[in-house]
Amino acid sequence: MCNLKIIADTKEPEQTRVALLEDGKLSEIFIEYNDSFDSQSSKLSRQGDIFKARIDKILPGINAAFVCISPHSKENNNTPRNAFLYLSDFVNKSVRPSTGNEVIVQLIKNARKNKAPMVTARISLPGRWLVLVPGSDEIGVSRRISDNNERKRLKKIAEDIKSNLKNFGVIVRTAAENVNENLLRSDINSLVNLWNEICSKSNKTHAPCLLYKDIGALGKVLRDEVSGKIDEIIVDDNDEYNHVKDFISRFYTEKPEISLYKGITPIFEYYSIEQEIEKALERKVWLKSGAYLVIDQTEALTVIDVNTGKFTSAPDMRHTVLSVNLEAADEISRQLRLRSVGGIVVVDFIDMEFEQDKHTLLKHFENILLNDRLKARVFSITQLGLVELTRKRNRTDLKSILTRNCPLCGDNGWVMREENIVMNIKRFIRKITTANNSEAFLLETNPHIANYLKNFIQNWENEFNRKIFIKSSSELQWGKFRLEAQGSLQYINDYIKSYDK
Repeated sequence: MCNLKIIADTKEPEQTRVALLEDGKLSEIFIEYNDSFDSQSSKLSRQGDIFKARIDKILPGINAAFVCISPHSKENNNTPRNAFLYLSDFVNKSVRPSTGNEVIVQLIKNARKNKAPMVTARISLPGRWLVLVPGSDEIGVSRRISDNNERKRLKKIAEDIKSNLKNFGVIVRTAAENVNENLLRSDINSLVNLWNEICSKSNKTHAPCLLYKDIGALGKVLRDEVSGKIDEIIVDDNDEYNHVKDFISRFYTEKPEISLYKGITPIFEYYSIEQEIEKALERKVWLKSGAYLVIDQTEALTVIDVNTGKFTSAPDMRHTVLSVNLEAADEISRQLRLRSVGGIVVVDFIDMEFEQDKHTLLKHFENILLNDRLKARVFSITQLGLVELTRKRNRTDLKSILTRNCPLCGDNGWVMREENIVMNIKRFIRKITTANNSEAFLLETNPHIANYLKNFIQNWENEFNRKIFIKSSSELQWGKFRLEAQGSLQYINDYIKSYDK
């Protein structure tokens, strides 16, 4: 059983990153650009949050309403006050909402540009294995569970659980497959207790107010992407740290160690994860033995070529080839998870003459892929010596999230996305503002990125309480930036004037 550690970079509201380390090695990375990236809203609202709202305006023509979910104040000035609600979402159809009514709603879509956030009156509370739906009588089992016997077992458990619950619906999640009944009952009990706490708070407060704050992207990883024992969770934001502690106490029987990272160096940089992410975007992957992989991703499929490289330690050619192929199979399994590669994958292992060696490789590859949370199926070696496999496509691959086609050479190359470069710059600014008391900074970057940064500087100046100047330089490559000068505001202004001369 491997040691599983989770490192969460959650300090910046625009982007959340969660890394899974198995035995100290990066195995998976989850990156989410929040809807607030465009609107620059604060962390005060996220999908899954539950509010006690006040209906401000009914829109009969579209059977909808605008509801107030947040009071106006200086502390939450950036939080959207009004949200859009479809009245058809009400579970109790006999209720006729009217202006001034108070209603419990859940945020399902954040505010974006000129659009108000969207909420629903159909509340759902997801646990690790089940979903509780207050005010409903439905019982459901995830369609992704294909085994009929397992579906029947889970359906019966859900019906037994539902028989002891009044006015609650129960939905069995995909993660519940092969989970024992006691854990499922423990999960639903935690969700019922959570809902009772929300209702209790609602009874004591008036709208508009926040009743429950969802754990967000990190919570989704803990809830949906991780199975088995977690040894340690390290978070860099105090609010997220408290949310994680609450989530773990509710839904985990085995409690991992939870730590709050307080260092000046960004957490991913401190744990060398930034470097690993950069490597995950490269075509060539070196193995410990000196052999290497070449990974090419296309829209239709992913092709992986295995090469002996510098490896010469085996006693003869047969053992050299088999040893490299077995090591390559281990690394390919990791790279598929790390890069979030799905669909068809073709692996060109080094040719093997002996059928026994081919069988050994295929069996080893199949066993390694059993550890993959997503289903992967390995097919036999083709007449051309290729191994074909399919892996379930669950989310966008890492390269598509972080990169885009190069604007200079079109489809012939790629560069980092502007959003990712912006976040790298912001983390750098946070690092230097924490380390010193300079009033102002002058950053130099590529002209395209400098222009893109104009949308963020004002908010960053307010957040860091420093003056930030951006200078474009055609000498700097795409994505590159540097700190040109720092000091008092007068010094930076004088520096810019002398520089312009």
